[in-house]
Amino acid sequence: MQDSRTVRRPFSHVCGRHGGRLLAALALAATLTAGEAAVLPATAVASAKVIVVPEGNRSKTQPGVSAFSISRTRRTGSTFEAKYKRVYEALQRDSRLIGKIKRVAKIYDIDPVHMIGAIVGEHTYNVDSMDHLQTYYIKAMEYAGTTLEFAYGGVKISDFVEKPQFDRCKKAKDSDALWSCREYVWDTVFRGRKVDGVGYQDTRFGQAFFQPMYAGQTFGLGQLNPLTALKMNDMVVKKGGLRPLDPDNAPEVYRAIMDPDTSLHYMAAVIRSSIDAYRRTAGFDISKNPGLTATLYNVGNAERRARHLRAVNAQRRNSGLRPKYPEENYYGWLVNDKLDELRKLL
Repeated sequence: MQDSRTVRRPFSHVCGRHGGRLLAALALAATLTAGEAAVLPATAVASAKVIVVPEGNRSKTQPGVSAFSISRTRRTGSTFEAKYKRVYEALQRDSRLIGKIKRVAKIYDIDPVHMIGAIVGEHTYNVDSMDHLQTYYIKAMEYAGTTLEFAYGGVKISDFVEKPQFDRCKKAKDSDALWSCREYVWDTVFRGRKVDGVGYQDTRFGQAFFQPMYAGQTFGLGQLNPLTALKMNDMVVKKGGLRPLDPDNAPEVYRAIMDPDTSLHYMAAVIRSSIDAYRRTAGFDISKNPGLTATLYNVGNAERRARHLRAVNAQRRNSGLRPKYPEENYYGWLVNDKLDELRKLL
């Protein structure tokens, strides 16, 4: 099997050396092409034995950090080390938040360090600082009072997904499968194309419909976007007892991902969903490796990536090769590298 040694390395400042290498660094496998997604079945992995991925990084050195993270950090005059220290100290001071994280993690049957890892990764690479809990509560109330709606070109999302191109998605078993299917249809049918005489921009589904205020941004403690929340809707209703989200009520969706009391549930659901997808579809138990769940939290589309890894390993098995393990990207690598420190917060 692939080397599964736990590797510890100093947290190096990589600005300027790895820009533009993000795709090469995502060893979990790149997002599937339309053709791959269409032909790979959604059935469970055939292997009778699930492989447990142990703690630690598969890579001895940190994979290249995204050019976006590098440029954003440079603009603020900061460094990744400084941002990591700020978020770590913020968590260290906030025993109330740590208590909430522990309680929510228990509901979704995950180690709370997975949630700590996602927060640390987001605030080290994607945003500049972590607000106090009270600030998030205030922002959540502000969003709840807006008149936003999720629409594109004046067409509400609930009306848009009634187009016949989305009929295949009606067989989806839950909200995650439903919105993932709709996202796939957008990418393969509408994105950057002219359909029924209407031209559609070459932009992501989430950005086109679900970010009317700040295109491309994420929100709240867990830096979630509205589409992710809608995907996790069924799980948080079933496990966490939260109210169902309605895509026609955009302010309420924003409030849910801004309010720490609810956003922690969506964070935990994303992590739980990633663990389940890799076990069910790719035959790997990643629940012991917070760097892998952090990587998937960063890049998204866990089910699609699990299918791709399954296909890769089917080819390797037919060629007499040992299976390829899922691997961390730069974001998850940091989480694994700092795991001992992160556990101290709990």
